[in-house]
Amino acid sequence: MWNEILLTLQDANTQWVLFGSILLGIASGVLGSFALLRKQSLIGDAMAHAALPGICIAFLLYGTKSIGWFLIGAALSGLLATYFIQSIIHHSRIKEDTAIGLVLSVFFGFGIVLLTKIAQSENGNQSGLDDFIFGQAASLVGNDVKVISSVAIVLLIITYLLFKELKLFTFDRQFAKGIGLPTGLLNALLMTLIVSAVVIGLQAVGVILMAAMLITPAISARYWTDRLDRMVIIAGGIGALSGTLGTILSSMANSLPTGPVIVIAATLMFLFSLVFAPKRGLVSKGVKLYKLRKEVARETVLQTLYDLTESTTTSGGEIEFTPQAIAERRPMSDRKLQANLLSLEKEGLVVNSGDKWKLTSNGAVESYEITLNNRLFETYLMYEMKFAHLQLAANDSWNYKELSAETLNELKGYMAVHDRTPKLDPELFATFGNHDEQKREVN
Repeated sequence: MWNEILLTLQDANTQWVLFGSILLGIASGVLGSFALLRKQSLIGDAMAHAALPGICIAFLLYGTKSIGWFLIGAALSGLLATYFIQSIIHHSRIKEDTAIGLVLSVFFGFGIVLLTKIAQSENGNQSGLDDFIFGQAASLVGNDVKVISSVAIVLLIITYLLFKELKLFTFDRQFAKGIGLPTGLLNALLMTLIVSAVVIGLQAVGVILMAAMLITPAISARYWTDRLDRMVIIAGGIGALSGTLGTILSSMANSLPTGPVIVIAATLMFLFSLVFAPKRGLVSKGVKLYKLRKEVARETVLQTLYDLTESTTTSGGEIEFTPQAIAERRPMSDRKLQANLLSLEKEGLVVNSGDKWKLTSNGAVESYEITLNNRLFETYLMYEMKFAHLQLAANDSWNYKELSAETLNELKGYMAVHDRTPKLDPELFATFGNHDEQKREVN
């Protein structure tokens, strides 16, 4: 297999295509990261479709196929489409997705009309314009690749030089405007960069699939990091790897078009990221969810035993409870409850007496901490507006020991108002439990 790959890479045309595809993948991944984070993923699709009439008009004006003129025509047409989209959004009640769909369909329809007209002309069959719809990377020649590579390198250099400004503009446009950055100019520049990245990929990937080339590496990289600088590097790497794999696989199988294979390779890397990314991947989330459910079930059993003990000891009752009594207080399947009780018994937090269970001294202390922590959190939710300075959401982790003494005392005061203060001190609880164990040993 390796010999076959090396033999394929010895072909001069394959080398040109490979080099162009790699630079295209890097540029698409880097600029696609900004489009993704600005929630403008569809803008690349609109620009790709809107570039078709520009290419056709450039051919009609120039008369023959010229990658340079095609890129200029496509860029002007894409920028014009971007201008129309922004104007519709700002001067009407039409939302962005509707505006993009409207401009995309109009420009693409106009492009198809022009393409049909060119195909009916005398030299239309020699134009090669059909390659821009579905892509035909194998038709790239040395001059085409040189133009594509030059534009891609310029795009990467501009992005590197203005990275901090683009980063600030992407995440907080109002703050960027407040500190004096020319947000309008930055927006126009970013749109121009994205249009340029789309345009240089049209002949390789095509109008239909260019949006995938722009967004797929970026969304794949998003699964691996929370930092923009790392994200653009990973996205560029995924784009380059997609270009490499697509070029090699399509060259080894002569009947496969390069552009679609590149997109398929990028999609496979996205699926790998979706499943195996360390923090956001489905496997990682599944493991975290399993651990969370296990911990919640463990704490639920301990708090239930504490609540039952608290309610019975104040009335002089027993401190041993059947699994049925525990399940009645907080519903849980028999299998899950039994598994948690056995696990807690191994930890030395509960003890089994016949078919009944009770907390040990260590279990009493831990169950008291869990109960106090949960009841304080419930109190916080009831008076959330009074404790807004804590800036906690309902799904945030909560540990009362991390609160200031003043805040903790205030919460305990509100908790006492609702009679939610744990009534059974852990030391007294432990003594009560030890006394019961000593009594059983004497008997």
